[in-house]
Amino acid sequence: MGLEPGDEASAFNLMNANIENGGEEVSLTDVITEQGAIVVFECNHCPYVVGSIERIEKMAARSREYGLGFVGINSNDSVKYPADSFKNMKKRAPEMSYPYLFDETQEVAEEWGAERTPEFYLLNGNSEIVYRGRLDNSPNDPAQANTSELMDALDAMLMGESPITNRTKSIGCSVKWK
Repeated sequence: MGLEPGDEASAFNLMNANIENGGEEVSLTDVITEQGAIVVFECNHCPYVVGSIERIEKMAARSREYGLGFVGINSNDSVKYPADSFKNMKKRAPEMSYPYLFDETQEVAEEWGAERTPEFYLLNGNSEIVYRGRLDNSPNDPAQANTSELMDALDAMLMGESPITNRTKSIGCSVKWK
């Protein structure tokens, strides 16, 4: 099942492919601020992630504007999916403004219950999960999106309110398990 809204986020400390943002290893405590953080499980090859790259980057920028941390985690099996190897993560990293972490053992994805890429977890400043799920209802084509669940949850949290919707089903590729 993994973590759900209301649960405390599990700690992690993972290798970072984007050392320009965060150093060689990054932990949850490095990412989370007094306001909170967004953790997104993503990868390099999934067409849903590729279709959302600009919006993920905008959400990272928005998070920083509001004083939240932001981090991406790739948990895919890089043997079966070489596009998701640490080497290829490092190639993609210069396009990213946030740490991009490699969950090689898949322990973090398993603990958190990540099912798809992309899948977002919004945390408050106490590491409590406030929202889990999708960015919006059209990760492949931003022109077709007519919801904004993650942004709505973020706005509610920053206003001191509970999100109207705190859990959605992510739309994307399954995490590629070993």
